[in-house]
Amino acid sequence: MHRRFTSREALVDALTAWATRQFHEAVTSAHPDSAPPLVALYQATANVLRVKIGWGFAMSRTAPEDPEVARAHADVLDQCDRLFRRAREAGVLRPDTDLVWARRVYYALIHEAALDRAEKADSADSADDTDDVDALATRVVDTLLRGIGRQGEGGFLGP
Repeated sequence: MHRRFTSREALVDALTAWATRQFHEAVTSAHPDSAPPLVALYQATANVLRVKIGWGFAMSRTAPEDPEVARAHADVLDQCDRLFRRAREAGVLRPDTDLVWARRVYYALIHEAALDRAEKADSADSADDTDDVDALATRVVDTLLRGIGRQGEGGFLGP
């Protein structure tokens, strides 16, 4: 390790860059520009959760000075924005959806789901990883698309 990396920080930077490439591939492999929007959204969510859960320490770091990391994050952002536009055009999202806000909420939901999974793993209360990630992805997409309120009953915003 010491021959390849000059310091602990250099090793962590390399792991962060590797995790970022995995993150980029997780989104790209969901085919956000060609798969049906709901399918792509679910698949991207499950794929990203696997990366975030497996490489949480590296994914929580930012390396804005690394141009490769910056390019990967910018491309993921562009892919997500295009997917959300396609989802709105296909009727998966309401026509009046603020797509920037929706993306921010989506990212926050993924972050919280990964934290939830990490907490359960720490308490040895987790099930099979595949089932767990699939369930988390379903929860994220369901919460994004339907929210957590009661549907069709009005509420303080009216009917």
